[in-house]
Amino acid sequence: MEGARGHNRWLIAVLFLLGFVLAVFPLPVEWRWLRPEFIAILVIYWITVMPQQFGAGLAWCVGILQDVIEGVVLGEHALALVLVAYVCQLSYQRIRSYAVWQQSAWVFVLVGIHQLFGNWVHSLLGYSAPPLLFLSPAFMSALLWPVAILLFERLRTAYRVA
Repeated sequence: MEGARGHNRWLIAVLFLLGFVLAVFPLPVEWRWLRPEFIAILVIYWITVMPQQFGAGLAWCVGILQDVIEGVVLGEHALALVLVAYVCQLSYQRIRSYAVWQQSAWVFVLVGIHQLFGNWVHSLLGYSAPPLLFLSPAFMSALLWPVAILLFERLRTAYRVA
């Protein structure tokens, strides 16, 4: 362990690396709409927990990396995640005070914004998703949120990430 203050920020990088792997893990075509937005969940969590250390800059860098890894239009995820990060920065104190089920609803809204932006970019290129199907990852992310927050909190406590 590093010091009393706990600067084990490598855990954050490992979680994002795992998120990138899960984001591109091959799935059957009919299941792809059921994949949660792992990177958006991580951005929401870390900005909510550590808003002074993480914000739009982290979201932009992670989004650009996600664009490159997924091979989409450069800036698609970056701009969507910056928008999500901005909303999280404005409301992190409120989100922290919510019950987990209310946080899940908030995650649905935030990831829905992310998905809406991505679908808008795809529609500009001529590839739009079937109506409301693009919100499936937001719904799956909201369902995953209680498990994710429990896991992230345990890891953050165990490794004393501050």
